[in-house]
Amino acid sequence: MSNLQNSTIQGFRPIIPKQPKILVLGSMPSVKSLEDEFYYAHSRNAFWPIIENLTGRSLKSISEKISALDDLGIFLWDVLQACERQGSLDSAIRNPEANDFEGIFTDYPEIQAVCFNGQAAEKLFRQHVLKHQSLPAGLVYRSLPSTSPANAKLKIEDKYLIWEENLRPFL
Repeated sequence: MSNLQNSTIQGFRPIIPKQPKILVLGSMPSVKSLEDEFYYAHSRNAFWPIIENLTGRSLKSISEKISALDDLGIFLWDVLQACERQGSLDSAIRNPEANDFEGIFTDYPEIQAVCFNGQAAEKLFRQHVLKHQSLPAGLVYRSLPSTSPANAKLKIEDKYLIWEENLRPFL
């Protein structure tokens, strides 16, 4: 567990639906997510409640969450495959290593949109992916408010509305 508090951390494998339409990208898993070995594990993170809202289903288990993403066509991943970071804050990320998005878009050309879970994910993507990897033209990029509890500027209801407004056209 020492790598959760310090040093290099590794991200998760992507969750890939059968028919991906939207790529939703976070920056890097939080300490809580790394401990639980699954995306957005913090109890106050709004990501899974937003997905529940979109599907109209309660999502308790990991398999239910994966199934909901599959039903929606949401490909879930992070911009980074590895970095150095102490704690969970994106501002603490050092030595970021981006995931291979060229390969993803080659394997899944039906993805129409890339939605960023927060400004840090978008910034990391622009710096470490767009400048170094060749991606398809015509992708739609949307920056959405972070679902992290650290983003307390918006109420959860407002996050729901913004996420739904941006995801619905691609679902």
